[in-house]
Amino acid sequence: MDPKGRHFLITGANTGIGRVTAEVLAQRGGHVTLACRSEEKTRPALEAISGAGGDAHFLPLDLGDLASVRRCAEAYLATGQPLHGLINNAGLAGAGGATHDGFEKTFGTNHLGHFLLTTLLLPRLRESAPARIVNVASIAHYKAKGIDWEALRRPQRSTTGLPEYEVSKLCNVLFTRELARGRAGAGVTSYALHPGVIASDVWRKVPWPVRPVIKLFMKSNEEGAKTTLHCATAPELASHDGRYYDDCQERPPSPLADDAALARTLWEKSEAWVQGRTP
Repeated sequence: MDPKGRHFLITGANTGIGRVTAEVLAQRGGHVTLACRSEEKTRPALEAISGAGGDAHFLPLDLGDLASVRRCAEAYLATGQPLHGLINNAGLAGAGGATHDGFEKTFGTNHLGHFLLTTLLLPRLRESAPARIVNVASIAHYKAKGIDWEALRRPQRSTTGLPEYEVSKLCNVLFTRELARGRAGAGVTSYALHPGVIASDVWRKVPWPVRPVIKLFMKSNEEGAKTTLHCATAPELASHDGRYYDDCQERPPSPLADDAALARTLWEKSEAWVQGRTP
């Protein structure tokens, strides 16, 4: 999919691989909306894109607050613009605590906020077809042993936050697979990916001394954005749906990520939770 003249919304695009993704799409002629928590912190990215002749806009979005997610989706829909690519890039690890709505913070931010944003924007994506949904997951999803549904409704229990991160990334892949089973609709294809282990802000909440150790051998943000951009634009992927990519190559996800019943249960619970219901 040639980005020229097409519209993309990227979450967490003020720093890291999200910013690189936005800059490259804009350089290629795409119209980019950067959905982030802080306009002040996003301004350097907006100015860099506009200074290079690109078209970039800001929308406030706090993925840990479902009301904020709804406002963001409503604001985008109100523009009347098409949406050819939704790139669910934002993420965190080791943040501790709970979201505004009472969910474990990593799960609530990495999966549940993106689930709500995506489902609210699906009608516009269908209208704009062909369109793509790109979920930035992680190789960490292979380490998840399952989903403790009760644990998703309480603050982080582990010291490092890595077990919670692994589960949230498993949810990203399960979500992608379920979208491809007919949830997304005709003309909308979905992709999950591992960007590489990137020295980005996703690790900002991991406690010292773990944080500097895990960042020692990480890739750059520019390297990390390559697979995201591949999934968002590569023409040969137009007929692919629900696949998982690593280093711009399709890879098999974990057996657990391929569990259709688990993906369906995650969807149903997520749908109930974002509506304030008990599944």
